[in-house]
Parts: sequence; C-alpha cells; structure tokens
Amino acid sequence: MPDTLKQFKSRALVRPEVKKAYEQLDEEFAFLEEILKARAAAGLTQAEVAERIGTTQSAIARLESPSSRHSPSVETLQKYARALGCRVEIKFVPDAQAVRRTRDRTKTAAHRTG
Repeated sequence: MPDTLKQFKSRALVRPEVKKAYEQLDEEFAFLEEILKARAAAGLTQAEVAERIGTTQSAIARLESPSSRHSPSVETLQKYARALGCRVEIKFVPDAQAVRRTRDRTKTAAHRTG
C-alpha cells in the first residue's frame, strides 16, 4: 500500500463511524476471500463452477463480488462448495469486544438499580 493510502487509511480510521464501517466490511471481505481461495485451490474458473452447479458464469461472478448486495442462500453456498469439492461450515465465534460491552452495560445497569 503506498504511503499516501496508508496515511489516508490511518486518518480515516480515527473517526469512530468510519472505523465501525470498516470493521463491518472486514468480515465480508474475509468471507469473500475464503470463497476465492477455495475456487483457486480447486483450480476452477467461474465458468467451470457455474457448469457444475447448473447456473451461469455471471451468477458466480455476482456471488464472488464484494459489490453485490445479494446475499447467497445457504443452499447456494453448499452447491458452490460441493462444486469445489468442499463443504460449508458456519460457526458463531465469540466477539470479545461485544462480550465486554455487554458485561459493561450489565454492570452499569446493576450499579444504577443497586
């Protein structure tokens, strides 16, 4: 990343609303990266995945696009994964910051009522 972009990013992330939006997108990009890495590891093109699933290459491109506002169904993700010789695994991972915020709110509420 060029220095000017790094500088811009660090200045922008100081703003709480920008940082929150950036962090929310981080999860989405990590998800898309997993999809792209899996297809690359399978050595398949979008067209080949589309053929295996029974859809079009443009539908696969939309599924792999960060600008897509369409969230694929679990069934679609399972078909995509099977076409790559994979399976979908969905996990809920504790978010340490969210847990801490919840604990802090609980302590504050208990202090007010106590």
